[in-house]
Amino acid sequence: MAGLVVIFDFDKTIIDCDSDNWVVEELGINHLFTQLLHTLPWNSIMDRMMTELHNRGKTIEDVEKCLKKVPLHPSIASAIESAHAFGCDLRVVSDANVFFIETILKHHGLLDCFSEINTNPSLVDEQGRLRILPYHDFNSSPHGCNICPSNMCKGLVMEKIRALVSADGKKQLVYVGDGAPDFCAGLKLEEGDVMMPRKDFPICDLISANPLLTKAKIHEWSDWEELGANLLSTVNNALIDESSNTRTDQLVPLDCKYQNTLISAIAHEALQKAVPVSPPH
Repeated sequence: MAGLVVIFDFDKTIIDCDSDNWVVEELGINHLFTQLLHTLPWNSIMDRMMTELHNRGKTIEDVEKCLKKVPLHPSIASAIESAHAFGCDLRVVSDANVFFIETILKHHGLLDCFSEINTNPSLVDEQGRLRILPYHDFNSSPHGCNICPSNMCKGLVMEKIRALVSADGKKQLVYVGDGAPDFCAGLKLEEGDVMMPRKDFPICDLISANPLLTKAKIHEWSDWEELGANLLSTVNNALIDESSNTRTDQLVPLDCKYQNTLISAIAHEALQKAVPVSPPH
């Protein structure tokens, strides 16, 4: 499926929480985080929180162990595995950070499903402390977007992605997200693309308030079973569009409940790990 690129937000989209808040609360520094909340950009606060954890004797292994407890619903894991197995180009655009995202995805066996992770850089310094840096250097070159936080404009990231995938001959983009910056990303979608906003979250409020700004088809979702079904339905439609000779046994099955089996006759060996998702009832 050379033509379909699926781009996910991470927090409250792939995982059922905010990874930053999860670490802050689980490792007992929420009080300090709250004190700093209105004094620094969020991204800068998280870097400060990692310094505080280091000062309290918490190691990078402690942070990693904490991240492995983050909840990830089986339905979204199944949908990601299935979409990847059918050749979709999966990417992440997130205001979390590289260490958090890669640790969680690797723990759930999903990291290799993604071709690219666009997020705030992170590194472990010589003292063993996790440092979190901004994606966009807002001091030297502010992005100027009034929707996104100063450290990352998702709309600019989407422009970069579209340029790259267009050069590779890929045509249709799907964006999945929940927050206001995801609305900014969705503004870069074109007719024929698909936007999957999470119901009752800021992205839907912005879409409703600005109905003429979004060119893409909109498929809302409220839980991960619905998201999985919407995503795999989009994959099916793309398969049909790519080849008028596509057989029905080549499509992603949506009518069976979590089975560890081959999805179709055309799937390669990776499909043996893919789990089909049933549509919501």
